[in-house]
Amino acid sequence: MTEAERIIGTPEVGDDARPEPVEPKGRRRIAVLLVVATFAYLLDLGTKMLVVAFLEHRPPIDVIGDLLRFEAVRNPGAAFGFGEAFTIIFTCIAATVIVVIIRLARKLYSLPWAIALGLLLGGALGNLTDRIFRSPGVFRGAVVDFIAPAHFAVFNLADSAIVCGGILIVLLSFKGLDPDGTVHKD
Repeated sequence: MTEAERIIGTPEVGDDARPEPVEPKGRRRIAVLLVVATFAYLLDLGTKMLVVAFLEHRPPIDVIGDLLRFEAVRNPGAAFGFGEAFTIIFTCIAATVIVVIIRLARKLYSLPWAIALGLLLGGALGNLTDRIFRSPGVFRGAVVDFIAPAHFAVFNLADSAIVCGGILIVLLSFKGLDPDGTVHKD
C-alpha cells in the first residue's frame, strides 16, 4: 500500500464514490505530544512562579507531616545536586533532548510514545527555561526545586515529567513498541 493509499484510502471495486480523505494518524500523535508537553511545561512554570513568589526565603511548608514538604531550593546542578560546576553542560543536554524529540516527532504514530515524548519535552523545556532565564545568568541559571520528600532529593514538576516519560519509554521498549507504531519481538 502506498503512502497516498494509506492516507486517503482505496475505493472498493465498482465504487464510483470518491473516498473521503483520512487524516494521517501521525498528525494526531504530534498534536498529543504538543498538548502533553505544553501542559507539563505550563504546570511546571506556574508552580515555580508560585514557589518563587510565596515560598522562597520563607520556612518550608509541611504537606504530609515529616514525609513531604514544600521547600524552595535553587539547584545549579543535576539531580541530587550533583554537577554544580556543569550547569552549561546540563543546558546543552536539555537543548539536545528537545531537538531530538522534535526530529523524532516526524515519525511518530504511537499514542503512548507521544505521551512519553510529550512529558520529556515539557520537562526539558521547563528546566531549560530556568537555566536560561534565572540567576546567576543566561545558560548558568539555577533550577527552582521545591518538592522535598523525606530522605530524598528536592525536585520539581519538570523533573517528575522527565522521570515519568523516561519510565514510560523503558516500558514501551520492553513491550517492543516503536515510536512509528510498529511492534517488534526480540
